[in-house]
Amino acid sequence: MLDQPIVFVDLETTGGSTTADRITEIGIVEVGVDGVSEWSTLVNPHMAIPPFIEKLTGISNDMVKTAPSFAEVAGDLAQRLAGKLFVAHNARFDYGFLKNEFKRLNVTFRADVLCTVKLSRRLYPREYKHNLDSIIARHDLPIEARHRALADARALWLFLRKVEQEQPAELKAAILELIKQPALPPFLDRDVVEDLPESCGVYLMYGENNLPIYVGKSTNIRKRVLQHFGADTQHGKEMQIAQQVRRIDWIETAGELGALLTESRLIKELQPTLNHRLRRNNEMCAWQLQEMEDGFLRPKLVYAQDLDFGWQENLYGLYHSQREAHNTLRKIAEVNQLCLIRLGLETANRKALKPCFAYQLRRCRGACIGREEAGMHNIRLLTALSKVRVQVWPYGTIIALRERDALGARQDLHIVDHWCHLGTVSDEAALQALLASPPKPRFDIDTYKLLTKYLKHAKAEDIVMLNCPVVSVAD
Repeated sequence: MLDQPIVFVDLETTGGSTTADRITEIGIVEVGVDGVSEWSTLVNPHMAIPPFIEKLTGISNDMVKTAPSFAEVAGDLAQRLAGKLFVAHNARFDYGFLKNEFKRLNVTFRADVLCTVKLSRRLYPREYKHNLDSIIARHDLPIEARHRALADARALWLFLRKVEQEQPAELKAAILELIKQPALPPFLDRDVVEDLPESCGVYLMYGENNLPIYVGKSTNIRKRVLQHFGADTQHGKEMQIAQQVRRIDWIETAGELGALLTESRLIKELQPTLNHRLRRNNEMCAWQLQEMEDGFLRPKLVYAQDLDFGWQENLYGLYHSQREAHNTLRKIAEVNQLCLIRLGLETANRKALKPCFAYQLRRCRGACIGREEAGMHNIRLLTALSKVRVQVWPYGTIIALRERDALGARQDLHIVDHWCHLGTVSDEAALQALLASPPKPRFDIDTYKLLTKYLKHAKAEDIVMLNCPVVSVAD
């Protein structure tokens, strides 16, 4: 198949986090000049296996109680993996777990990695599903005991054998393409990129003198970072990133909402030089309607630095600047034939009633000269502004938005009060600490937009009311 020996690897673990969870079983099929051999072992993770993982894999806490620790099998395992092509399904998951386990022992583990998910997609582009169950069924592979490490590793070996029989040239070309090392900027350590997870979260790029230059988010951190260093880096931001980046950090999250909230917060805190969106804006403003002596409603521009927007009911728009607010109101007036004088966008003549400029262009119904009554103009103004009304906080208390990762192994609680993100926690102690001393809410236009959009489709069970002394993260 290839000139180098191959190891087909599968792991069972206590969860989906390569840093927080641990390995419970290792299965390997080795293929080389001496033939094919198999090896597997249970591993004591020294932490509890969650019930749903136990049910999925069939590996119980009792089964691993007397099993060797990773440290006890690390030497033998390292010899089996050394110098071989590392093949796994969703390979970054298994590879990341092993790298972290070796790292805890101060051992550096590196290997060429081939992901059979990507291989299946490359060779069978018309197929919709490429999970291991689908591959086993599609190629009629004789596998039993799914979700046990050795059985799943054996399935990968049988899959490649099947493909080699059907399209050997295409298989070899696809493998060589998939294991090809990506091009990287000259000052970036390749080991850093190797460590990037294929999970949801935020990545932070730093330049010289440890200065932040860019913060981004993705549902696949590794894939998105490598895209920055792809073919088209000769123009604009991508070229600047490639020239300046010296270091990359990342923060994994349970889901996309957590990544979006974290990205927005970090950009405002760090002010990276190459991020132009989501920066903190002290000019954030909105229109607030006030009733004048003549009965007309007039929009007044109010600023977030003066009012707590998270608690105001009579707000419309949310704008980054006074200029944006006035330009938008003028467009609303033009489309709805509203009076520029009554809206405060033009100054009225103190000596006599004179029409506004829009009336002369037949874009006003005459509220400025008494041809339209205050009540009718007010109704039309309220109708026009209803589309940009700032939503009133619909809950009478602080809430938590529960977000789970794809495997259901990790969940975060995003604590929110009056559209303000107070923080994210993943365990009971952190939750109680935050509730005991919550930060002062600070209204942010980007957070408001994220949360209002998310809540339109959120499930009721994922919205937790924090109006009681204790709430369980696990409930």
